[in-house]
Amino acid sequence: MEEFVPLAERIVEAVLESRPGLATSVGDHRYDGRLPDLSVDGVAADQAMLRDAADALSEIDADALDVEERVDHALLSSLVDRGLFESTEIRSHEWDPLRHNPGPLLHALLARPYAPVDERLTHLAGRLSAVPDALATARATLRDMPRIHAETAVGQFTGAAALVRDEVPRLLAEAPALHDRVAPAAAGAIAALEEFVAWLRMGLAADAGPGRDPRLGRRRWEARLWHTLDTELGAAEVQRRAWANLERVTDEIRAAAVELVGGPADDGTVRRALDLLAAEHPDDHSIVDLASVTLDEASDFVRAHDLISLVDDPCVIQEMPEFARGVAVAYCDSPGPLETANLPTFYCIAPTPAEWPAQRVESFYREYNDHMIRNLTVHEAMPGHFLQLAHARRYAGPTRVRALTESGVFIEGWAVYTEELMAGLGFGGLPVRLQQLKMQLRMTINALLDQLVHCEDMSEAEAMALMTGRGFQEEGEAAGKWRRALLTSTQLSTYFVGYSEMADIAAARPVEVPVRDWHDAMLAHDCPPPRHLRTLLGV
Repeated sequence: MEEFVPLAERIVEAVLESRPGLATSVGDHRYDGRLPDLSVDGVAADQAMLRDAADALSEIDADALDVEERVDHALLSSLVDRGLFESTEIRSHEWDPLRHNPGPLLHALLARPYAPVDERLTHLAGRLSAVPDALATARATLRDMPRIHAETAVGQFTGAAALVRDEVPRLLAEAPALHDRVAPAAAGAIAALEEFVAWLRMGLAADAGPGRDPRLGRRRWEARLWHTLDTELGAAEVQRRAWANLERVTDEIRAAAVELVGGPADDGTVRRALDLLAAEHPDDHSIVDLASVTLDEASDFVRAHDLISLVDDPCVIQEMPEFARGVAVAYCDSPGPLETANLPTFYCIAPTPAEWPAQRVESFYREYNDHMIRNLTVHEAMPGHFLQLAHARRYAGPTRVRALTESGVFIEGWAVYTEELMAGLGFGGLPVRLQQLKMQLRMTINALLDQLVHCEDMSEAEAMALMTGRGFQEEGEAAGKWRRALLTSTQLSTYFVGYSEMADIAAARPVEVPVRDWHDAMLAHDCPPPRHLRTLLGV
């Protein structure tokens, strides 16, 4: 029988080679000159690699391994099983044009100074040269697309073309000797991206209908939920807990609203309190600066309350690139766990799209008011994603498995837990406490939306009523979340399930262990799913 550590490393090597986008994201730059091969032959080769890995892992006696290796064996097995499930059952590369967007893979080379400019441009030339063939493959593969995915792809691929048109010349100016190699590749990529957008628009114009239903249906959604969450919670239990949490948080936000504005403990008082806070909001010109101020405030608060060990890693706040807009309002883009260069984390936040009418812009910023931005900064940066992922990069284990298997349930669960932690200790006062509770309602409703939309045919009207009624959401936020519920599946559940499990682990702190030490211990094992974190912490 092959020993586990060399087998795991062999499988990690095979996965990285087969999936250049994953390799780049985790900080392994050996495949930065390539794009993923989503052709029939490329997908078949990837599936064969995963089946070989699954067979080899099944030969390992996991019970004979020590706890670190046993967890890594479970994580790698889950990665392989999930990859096969996505490739053979969901098959999104055949109907979701967003899977074929090269924008994130190009942006990673343009934005991150992980190597000298000439080395990055050489990699970039490889990826740019591959864009025409990759998009030809996409046109040959895609069929029966959901209209909402095609419409979103028009915006994102247009943004990808703008990224190449605007950013490549700026980087090329630092290494003009590579002009003859990079510029033609960039021109070819722009032409291919514009041709692809025209192809999408032609399809949308030819058929005014909704296209393929993006809802997965209960069987496939529940299967995908199991692979995404890696938790013992079933779909029915997730929904039961979500409805119960909705009731609990509703009572808490009513009490907080009474404390702020007075009156009876009902929804009317909550709306008066939230309206008061919503009037204090940024705009397209000030939202990035506000995010910067709130990052300093949150860092000072964590330090003063000795909550988690801080790091010296840089965090850069910037506008979200245009190609990435349309799904989430903010995200944290951290260096990969295998990255060896000293790179910053990017806390990206999206101003409103230029085509939005004034009323929708006003609604957006009433939702993302000054106090909500403070809570958002806690989630995305301090002590949420930025600080947690900085701790994760310091993990060194017997294999590289955890670098490839970072759990969204752990990552989002930690971020939501820290919102509650910070607001409970007084960060931002009662206004942020109200916004944190509103975010708790949103997170809980997200889990309900995810399941009810994909499994029970929830309508847009029903979803909007739930979000703007029980969730007190502004019209613009709710409309965006409805689109996200259709564009994604199971991802919206990671926040609620992750919060539930990470908050339980935090509450299991032994009385003799200081808070900072326990939080540091929770973050010391990279980002395993919470059920594996319990094993590693012995709780």
